[in-house]
Amino acid sequence: MTAPVSKPDDPALLRIDGPIATITLNRPAAFNAINLAIAQKLEQLAAYIDGADEIRVVVLEGEGRAFCAGGDLQTIGAAAEAGTVTPVVGELLKHYHAFIEIVRRMPKISLSSVHGSAAGAGMGLAFVTDLCIAAEDAKFTPAYAKIGVSPDGGSTVGIVGTVGSRRALQIFLSEDNFTAQQAYEWGLVAKVAPAAELKTATRKLAERLAQNPPAAIAGTKQLVYQAATTPVKQQLDAEEHKIIMAMNTDAFRAAVKKFTSKGK
Repeated sequence: MTAPVSKPDDPALLRIDGPIATITLNRPAAFNAINLAIAQKLEQLAAYIDGADEIRVVVLEGEGRAFCAGGDLQTIGAAAEAGTVTPVVGELLKHYHAFIEIVRRMPKISLSSVHGSAAGAGMGLAFVTDLCIAAEDAKFTPAYAKIGVSPDGGSTVGIVGTVGSRRALQIFLSEDNFTAQQAYEWGLVAKVAPAAELKTATRKLAERLAQNPPAAIAGTKQLVYQAATTPVKQQLDAEEHKIIMAMNTDAFRAAVKKFTSKGK
């Protein structure tokens, strides 16, 4: 499959550098708010990355002053006034949720790099990835309850599994916003970096993650996500299956040979 060619005015851009793919949300004038165009583009880019064997890590970032302001309320508000919320939002979420589903199940590690504001579905996007790195001045804003709606965009998928139900209820219903440091303390952010160093720190972390062989990434990700809902015997069988598969790869044989030859 040929890599999609990104044009400067595309709502989301793709850059590939060796084993690292970077998706950049590219609606800076709208603080990267999610509309139908960006949702469709994200689904397309994720589908390509999912099938690209050479890619091991996916970085998600935002262009301009914010990571992502959430759903495009201009579009959604107009639909509410016109009585067309069901088809308009349904079509938007069909593509956006397809993107989220691919990101969660793809055998690659996804890393969100958050600066500025991550609000509503943008906050959900930051935490639905496998890992998140954030600038120390980044702000996370749940936003949903204030406009009388419940979470979407993978917000409950990424957050509840990390912080538990009680903290999740606190976040969605009683927090106006919270800082990168709070998110780090709650386990939602893996690393906090000075704003001026975020891109460098993101690249360094992505390169570290990309050092893991594909079988290790794919097996670990699948096992971790299924552990909470899988019976013990079934999980142990899955662990056995995944590790034996990985042990039959050239990467494993080379690593063991290197390890056992030390000190000789």
